[in-house]
Order: sequence, then structure tokens, then C-alpha cells
Amino acid sequence: MQRVDVVIPCYNYAHFLKECVESVLSQVGVDVRVLILDDASPDHTPDVGMALASGDKRVTYRRHKANKGHIATYNEGIEWAGGDLFLLLSADDYLLPGALGRVSELMSSRPDVGFTFGNALVAEQHGVITERVNPLGDANVSRTQVLSGAQFIRLSGATNLVPTPTAVVRTALQKQVGGYNAELPHAGDMEMWLRLASHAEVGYINEDQAVYRKHASNMSRQYYGENILSDLRQRKKAVDVVFREGADSLKKDEGLQRFLARDLGKQSLQQAGLAFNNFDLATAKAIQRFALEVSPDVRKSLPWIKLVCKQMIGPKYWIALNSIARRPAG
Repeated sequence: MQRVDVVIPCYNYAHFLKECVESVLSQVGVDVRVLILDDASPDHTPDVGMALASGDKRVTYRRHKANKGHIATYNEGIEWAGGDLFLLLSADDYLLPGALGRVSELMSSRPDVGFTFGNALVAEQHGVITERVNPLGDANVSRTQVLSGAQFIRLSGATNLVPTPTAVVRTALQKQVGGYNAELPHAGDMEMWLRLASHAEVGYINEDQAVYRKHASNMSRQYYGENILSDLRQRKKAVDVVFREGADSLKKDEGLQRFLARDLGKQSLQQAGLAFNNFDLATAKAIQRFALEVSPDVRKSLPWIKLVCKQMIGPKYWIALNSIARRPAG
């Protein structure tokens, strides 16, 4: 059996930790090892973590004396890993039955695959499943699929296509490309998947692999709610880092670099349109300028034309026109 080393960073998630760890230990068809990295949690994470470690020799519990932050904690986990495959699993998420076995089967048969991801379910804080994330869609997608690195990058564009708790990486490749970038605290996952894809093929499993928990203290929800433009700047920086530090073949692909710049520009204009609809005209203008800096070609795109039309009409009349257009006939 392949060994899968699962690192579970935990900060203030003692109430979710047991469910997370048990979801890993119950996986079949693989040899699992778990490292709980407690980043100096002020709650009762030490009690839960030590109890889990004492109850199963496959579990190790380690606590930081002072909070190091998630990037340093992730990279500590990467240094610890030594199995065939590696997974970073947040303590508030959990795996679904058979997830690691399915990944192991695919990656054993395809040594060219550097990492594999799948579908995820989204749960609210108290565990109620509210939605399903299937990145490639169900229509005409086989149970398993292997994408070239370039195919994956084009599918992803300048965003995070991968439900993070489903992403299992070949440990040797993870060690080769290195850890997470401290300069990208909010776009680290996106940059990592693009970096890995620049070195290897990417596997996809069209099944529900994990549950991602969405709640008030969730870091990404806090961040995106606070500052859209900061998020977009982080994504641009992530793309720049990938083309600077990725595989040589990626660095030479100017067409792919232009594609990602245009994609980020169009996504930025969509966010500018949302800010405009919310009467936040200053933010809309700032994002519009950013989109133009990223990709001057966006002037020719439909999102640009639509935003300019909105600005000419003004937010009040634009919203009035929209409400009239959506009114049912008769």
C-alpha cells in the first residue's frame, strides 16, 4: 500500500479536530500517518490532540510555543512528510470514505501525475451540507481524468480551481518544488497548484472526496469580504511567482502568460462591476485601473464595455434599468 502522510494544521479548531483525524484514520487501501500541528491554539486543542495521539500510534501531535502562522505551519508539515503521497487537511475539514484509496489507485497507475484533486461538499459550521463543488462539471467527465499541466493551468486561469482538502500531492514532487510562499498568504494554494502543474500532469477524480466547512471564522471568507482589490493583487503576484519560479517550459510559454493575464483582467472587471452595483464607485474605478494594468487587452472585452456603459448611465439608473429588464412580461 502507498503511504499517505496527512498534515492537519490546527488553530482554535479543537471542536472539529477529532472528526477530521478520524476521517483520515478510517481510510482504506492506504497506509496513513497523521501529524497534528497545533499553532499555539488558546482553546483545548492540546487535550484533543494528545488524546488522539495516545489512542492511535499513527497520530503524532506537535504544538508550537508561539503562533507561527499558517504558511510556516504548512511548510513545517511538508518538511515532516516522507511517505509516497502528501495531503494538507485543515482541522475544520474532513475526508469522505474511500477518498485516499481512489487517489492512490490513480497515482499508482500514473507515475506522471504530480497531484490529484476531486469534488468537494460544502458544509455550514454545524455540519449541514449546503452545496457541491465539482470543478470540471459532471457532463461528459469520466470518473477519473488526467490533464497535462498546461491544460490544468488554462482550466484554472487566475483563480483557485482546486478544492484544497481534496488535493493530494506526490511527496517527492512537493519536496522538489518547495513549500508555500510567505509573500502569498491569501493566494498560496492557487500558486502551489499552478507551480506543481508546471512540473507534472494533474489527476482529477469525479467523485466527492472531502467536505470543506464554511463558517464565520473561516480565513478566506474574512479576507475576501474585506478587500477585493487586495485579493486580486495577490492573484497577480501568484501568477508572477509561478512564471518566475515554475518549470523552464512554463517560463518560455508567453502565450500562456498572456492568457492568465487576460483571465485575471476579466475577473477583475467582473468584481469592478459588482462594486459599481453596490455604489462603491471608488473601488470599482480602482479595480478597473488594476485590470488595465494587468492586461491592456481587456479594453476590447465584453466586461469592459459593460462596465463603461454602467459608468456612463450611473449606478442609480443602471439598477433601475436592470429591475425593469428583469420584470416578468405582463
